[in-house]
Amino acid sequence: MSVSYIHLPPEAQLPSVGEAGPFKSVLVLEQAVSADWQNRVSEWLVKSGCLYMMVWGAECSSWDDSVDWANISVAGVDDIPDDQFVMTTWHADEPLSETFWFAGFTAHHPTVHLEHVVIIDIGPTNRESQTLQAYKEAQTQFD
Repeated sequence: MSVSYIHLPPEAQLPSVGEAGPFKSVLVLEQAVSADWQNRVSEWLVKSGCLYMMVWGAECSSWDDSVDWANISVAGVDDIPDDQFVMTTWHADEPLSETFWFAGFTAHHPTVHLEHVVIIDIGPTNRESQTLQAYKEAQTQFD
C-alpha cells in the first residue's frame, strides 16, 4: 500500500491529489475550520476519488456528515452506486496511531480495492516527515 502526504493550511486553495485513483484518506485536524471550507474540502475529497475517509483531531465528528453530504451532492440524491459510495469514520477518542493502524489494516471499501492512502494534515504547520513516520510506525504497532 502506498502512502502520500498533503499539508493543507485552513482556508487554503485545494490542490490536486495527483494520480492516486480511488484512495483512502486520513484527515489529521490540528485545528477546527470554518463550515464553508470544511464543505469545500469534503466535496474536493469526493471528486478527487476518495472512497474511504477517516478523520482524527479537532472537532472531527462533523466531518463524517460533511463528507456524506458531499457524496450525495456529487453522486446524486438517488441510490449512490456501490463503486462511488464513500465510507466515513471519525476517531475522536483514540490516539492518532490507532487511526493510522485502522487505515492500513481495517479500512476496506466493500466493492473497490483501495491501494493508496492520502494523509491530509489540516493545520498551520507542515509535518510531513513526522506524520509519515508515525503512519509507518503504526503499521507495525500490533505485530
